[in-house]
Amino acid sequence: MLSRTADHLFWMARYIERAENTARMLDVNVQTALLPQSAHAAEQGWRAMLGISELLPAFDRKYGLLAARDVLDFMVRDPDNPSSIAACLRQARENARAVRGTLTTEVWEVHNATYLELGNKLRSGLLQSDPSQFFEWVKYRSHLSRGVTIGTMLKDEAFYFIRLGTFLERADNTARILDVKFHGADGVASIEDQLEDNGHMDFYYWAAILRSVSAFEIYRKVYRDVITPERVAELLILRRDMPRSLHACMEEFLLNLQQVRNDTSAETERMAGRLHAELKFGSVEEILAGGLHGFLNGFLERIYDLGNRVSRDFLVPLAA
Repeated sequence: MLSRTADHLFWMARYIERAENTARMLDVNVQTALLPQSAHAAEQGWRAMLGISELLPAFDRKYGLLAARDVLDFMVRDPDNPSSIAACLRQARENARAVRGTLTTEVWEVHNATYLELGNKLRSGLLQSDPSQFFEWVKYRSHLSRGVTIGTMLKDEAFYFIRLGTFLERADNTARILDVKFHGADGVASIEDQLEDNGHMDFYYWAAILRSVSAFEIYRKVYRDVITPERVAELLILRRDMPRSLHACMEEFLLNLQQVRNDTSAETERMAGRLHAELKFGSVEEILAGGLHGFLNGFLERIYDLGNRVSRDFLVPLAA
């Protein structure tokens, strides 16, 4: 397969997954902002989300003072923010259009219709009147894209590059969603304080985190007990049977990487395999003992490196 074609497929999948995960992260903050809390605590929650997304400097340059409506506008529709939902859906559609002949008609039509419907959704005022419903629509369109891809595309290199992009992006975003809880305004987490906080506010926050990754019912089925930070971390990091966990994402990433391996990808495969093995044989006690924020930060760095290596081995090299 031509590297440019693989590049478009890989990034098409990453952008649609990124739009979904941005919607999930925003929905957590919208839901938790409804809980009784001080104005300072609410602002810190929004700042933590922007910080873990590496968008706080860009937001501050544009808006200065923080307001929830400005964060939503910046993260959903702002054309100057390349990670906004609108920008991601536009880029997903443009990448799909560039390789339209490689995709099935159904896959192309989903991406095209999603982008066109987005304009109608934003003009209707749905984001302001019912942001959670808007985020559900974004998640639904992402689900539809993946389902149509799995249901209609030949299992060849094109399919595997799409899946590589999906699971690399999902791993990155699951780690970020989990890390928001431990990412303070100064970037330093106090995990001991978080683990000792067993109040009602903490319960509702962790429930929102689980719902944001479609894991609330899964948690109840697996643990059948109260929600605790340790178990949430275990579920979202180490459980292979949890579809959005770091372990599950890295297992799928490695399997798809093996399907497209070439003469230059052995080191990339080795590094992916090593990270997968650490998740497969790790324990939540070890992770928490070393610091959850530090673990997630290290994981994000390794995911970033894997993305660069995939680009170098298979795709159009990233600009220096």
